[in-house]
Amino acid sequence: MSSSPEPVLIGEAVRLTGVSAKMIRHYEALGLLPAPPRSEGGYRRYSADALQTLRFIRSARDLGFGTGDIQGLLTLWQNPRRASAQVKRLATRHIAALDARIRDMQAMRDSLSRLAGCCPGDEQAECPILDELAQPHTESP
Repeated sequence: MSSSPEPVLIGEAVRLTGVSAKMIRHYEALGLLPAPPRSEGGYRRYSADALQTLRFIRSARDLGFGTGDIQGLLTLWQNPRRASAQVKRLATRHIAALDARIRDMQAMRDSLSRLAGCCPGDEQAECPILDELAQPHTESP
């Protein structure tokens, strides 16, 4: 767990987890992180468990998981009776979504590369890139 067994203030939580104070408060508002107890002065105090949860959330965000999936992963992580099949299902679904995004981005890159190849890039006003962007397009299904 944390190198700090005593609860820490938000600034120290930021330092220990790499999660910004704004995002920590956001995760609390979303319910991903329980609201921490407060000091007599009203400052949030984060326990070692809260810090570990923040690290978990950050790792999941770094892998591109959305809020809903992170909530699901947190629930599974906190349940010692979980089935790893549930975790794998979430992960493989996310991989499929990433693959789809990669394909979409590759198609965008290919289109833009083709357009850039058609543009002379000189001092003339004519620009095939702008001409293409101005064309009406139909929505793809």
